[in-house]
Amino acid sequence: MRTCRQGALSATGTDQKAGKKRVKIEKCCIVSAMLTTAQIEFLAEKEPIKIVPSFSHAKIYLISGDIGPFTASLPVYVPLWLAINLKQRQRCRIIPPEWMNATMLEEKKQEESESAVFTKLPSNHFVEITQLLLTNAIADVPHADEIRTLVKDIWDLRMSKLRNSVDTFVKSDSSHAKLDHLTILEINTVRSFLIMALDHMYNLRRTLISTPDDDSQTQD
Repeated sequence: MRTCRQGALSATGTDQKAGKKRVKIEKCCIVSAMLTTAQIEFLAEKEPIKIVPSFSHAKIYLISGDIGPFTASLPVYVPLWLAINLKQRQRCRIIPPEWMNATMLEEKKQEESESAVFTKLPSNHFVEITQLLLTNAIADVPHADEIRTLVKDIWDLRMSKLRNSVDTFVKSDSSHAKLDHLTILEINTVRSFLIMALDHMYNLRRTLISTPDDDSQTQD
């Protein structure tokens, strides 16, 4: 959803052919259209995160890039999937992202609640990373319960905005809408409903447009 991120909807113009609106939304959501929640989580696992290994090892060469070298007790960045794997084998300690602390999340929650539009999140996989760390490395996350609650509150605020924005757009006659700062997971949550709703609107409007012609032919 690189081209379809975040925001309060800023919709402009009127399009009598509702099909154009539907096509633009489908193009905008093409990336997430094929993704399940598990696939989005898979993408999140590619995000880099800092760990403190308890072992030493030479650099690892992967298709996706080089990782390491590893030196015991010295921090190093690795993909999240590897950090979780090493944590499960008790080979490292995970250092949570800088934004994953109660103070910063409280400030982000306040900012989100006061803003009429979507604010920029510290990570494109904000929720997924939190869930993965709290599930697999909760001992390494200070104030884990408070973190969980704050992230849930931020998610609820943003989903409420998103539902209101989608409702406004669907009811409008606008030809397109711009979304800023939405994550793939957030768009994936509403994209099925949105595309289905626009399909129904297109069919209804096409029926209404064709009906007057049918009536006039009957009268002739």
